[in-house]
Amino acid sequence: MINNIYSFIGLAKKAGKLISGDETCERAVKAGKVKLVIIADDASENTKKKFMDICRYRGIEVRYFGEKELLGKHIGKDMRSVVAVTGREFAERLKQLIDSRSKDNGGGIIGES
Repeated sequence: MINNIYSFIGLAKKAGKLISGDETCERAVKAGKVKLVIIADDASENTKKKFMDICRYRGIEVRYFGEKELLGKHIGKDMRSVVAVTGREFAERLKQLIDSRSKDNGGGIIGES
């Protein structure tokens, strides 16, 4: 299941519907171009807080998933703490995949009580 998620992230990148890197993602979020932000589980607490705050303010959903090294590898880059999905269909499918994995492992959606 986890490999499917990484593969789908790679597919979104190939389709031109995914951007990566802290600064690039932050600019895209602030410009209103992003449908979903994915933060690596092993990202720094500072990065997690920064993106949670800017996304919450703009009503953009956030998910925690994966490792920085593997996120980068599957999109053909170096380590990436944050990726942002710009395509609505890709964002919806990734949310489904990540949420189903989380529920199978006892997790939940960020911000859900």
